[in-house]
Amino acid sequence: MVEKKKSAYAASGVDIDVKMGAVGAIKQMVAATKTPNVIGNIGAFGGLHKVPKGKDMILVASSDGVGTKLKVAAMMNKHDTVGQDIVNHCVNDILVQGAQPLFFMDYVGTSKVDPEQFKAVVSGLCKACKENKMALLGGETAEMPGLYPAGEYDLVGTIVGCVSKSKLITGKSIRAGDVILGFPSGGLQTNGFSLARRVVFDLCQYSWKDKLPGTNQTFGDALLAVHKSFLKPVTKLMDRKVKINGMAHITGGGFLDNIPRVLPKCVNAEIDRSTWEVPTIFKFIQNQGKVDVEEMYRVFNMGIGFVLIIAKKDLKKAEQALKSIHQPYNVIGVIRKGKGVVTYKN
Repeated sequence: MVEKKKSAYAASGVDIDVKMGAVGAIKQMVAATKTPNVIGNIGAFGGLHKVPKGKDMILVASSDGVGTKLKVAAMMNKHDTVGQDIVNHCVNDILVQGAQPLFFMDYVGTSKVDPEQFKAVVSGLCKACKENKMALLGGETAEMPGLYPAGEYDLVGTIVGCVSKSKLITGKSIRAGDVILGFPSGGLQTNGFSLARRVVFDLCQYSWKDKLPGTNQTFGDALLAVHKSFLKPVTKLMDRKVKINGMAHITGGGFLDNIPRVLPKCVNAEIDRSTWEVPTIFKFIQNQGKVDVEEMYRVFNMGIGFVLIIAKKDLKKAEQALKSIHQPYNVIGVIRKGKGVVTYKN
């Protein structure tokens, strides 16, 4: 029997056979996300997708990463939820402009491919892609020993969606008197984890297995809670002919930096912080980390993951539509004359 010659590349830290085996193992999962507009199968140099029909269709694209939430995933050895996080995050980013997702592409960079870890990440990507009715069209998996710490990886995603020019939402129709609705987040979403980890694990010396005081949740579960997609409730409002004047995905920068991205310069968004209960995990970080309340609202979403701005006359119709699908919401503010900034009532 001829002994297989040891690969010099594998000896340097990159095993092509292991990587290709891991990629081959996830092909069936990825194929399950295929939509009618996908052409061909995974494995080609480029993913193929039909161009949306309609003369006025606009493509909308966005890229983002999971950030240091991946440190918590590594700590817990739980990797399926971060795949959902990045897909849902990107869906919400293009949803702000009224776009429906078409396809998603991922990038995983690591020191060495761990087949089981990789499979778990992709399972999360596939789950969220199917829930958002789009295809996982392809991606890149790169082994770079020396660049990434052993056992850790980076996860980045790119989404492409479309919206007709007549339905593009830019915020230009926002007027004084409009109301602001807020959808609850599932937790930190994908922002503020450097501060959260410092407070929980470094300052307070808790383990991810310890219970978050005042809850039945572990710190691990609270921090790793999946970033929600808000595609379903927003689509429901559109189907019910509720005119949405503007939307904002509350990510890094909180209300102060994200809502002004869609505000005309002649109005302000006044947020009433007494209209919802801030989740326990945020209160813990604020109290134990001695973080100023204004900084908390700049770093974190504080329990509101997505906001919509609609005319006051459409509020009842919107509420009926959201209640019909059991989507929780709060009326969290109002649009007033101003200079294109966010103010707080409380």
